[in-house]
Amino acid sequence: MSAPGRPALQLSLQFAEASHRALLPRHRVARWLRSALDCPAELTVRIVGEEEGRTLNREFRGRDYATNVLTFDYQHAPAVIADLVLCAPVVEREAKELGLAVADHYAHLLVHGALHAQGHDHEDEGDAAVMESRETAVLLALGLHDPYGA
Repeated sequence: MSAPGRPALQLSLQFAEASHRALLPRHRVARWLRSALDCPAELTVRIVGEEEGRTLNREFRGRDYATNVLTFDYQHAPAVIADLVLCAPVVEREAKELGLAVADHYAHLLVHGALHAQGHDHEDEGDAAVMESRETAVLLALGLHDPYGA
């Protein structure tokens, strides 16, 4: 069931690392994701530990460290189909370094991942400007911080 005025979302929420389960109730995760979606989506969100995050990043991106969020996008239209993998220890460390609530940082990374799942990217300057602008607009509409602000 979709929220009024928002695309339908089929969400699977998985916790391989359960330390942040209380921060990520299904309704909050769905709200954050829907806010970034432009079309219906089938998304799996998996919260993992450092080891799984590092293994996935190494195997799929050739980078031997755990990163905050990985997006595996399989289809952009007519519906988005993707997996978003977030590494709980990295998210927590980054939130502390940034002076943010851990849940707020998860919201940002879920929005970021949902934008990637729809084909947005930040590899070059022009694409990055478009993606960051959209990301900022979504986060501000959610009452959260501007991650690219001063």
